[in-house]
Amino acid sequence: VQLQASGGGWVQAGGSLRLSCAASGRAVESYSMGWFRQAPGEERKFVAVKSYRDRRTYYTDSVKGRFTISRDSASNTVYLQMNSLKAEDTAVYYCAASPYYSYSDLTSNYKYDYWGQGTLVTVSS
Repeated sequence: VQLQASGGGWVQAGGSLRLSCAASGRAVESYSMGWFRQAPGEERKFVAVKSYRDRRTYYTDSVKGRFTISRDSASNTVYLQMNSLKAEDTAVYYCAASPYYSYSDLTSNYKYDYWGQGTLVTVSS
């Protein structure tokens, strides 16, 4: 599976961005598809995921109610809609594919087999 992330950019606090992750090689329904982010000087952290098995979505607490992960089978693309952005959302965002489906596994970046190249989101306060 090859993943291509896009959609990052600069936005003022309170604004919105939509990230895209285009997959090739296998259908996104075959994997749980997640988003992680890495701020400067920090480790990569879980943001959101859609489980392939039951299609449930999970979010880290800091983005609940603001971010929405979705999947479009026709285009084999996963999206992360980000609203009400805050300065602390500034990071490089990565999409990833995992063969796991449980929440405890999907919040760990070690459980993902494939990664996109990352797209930078900068939120200005």
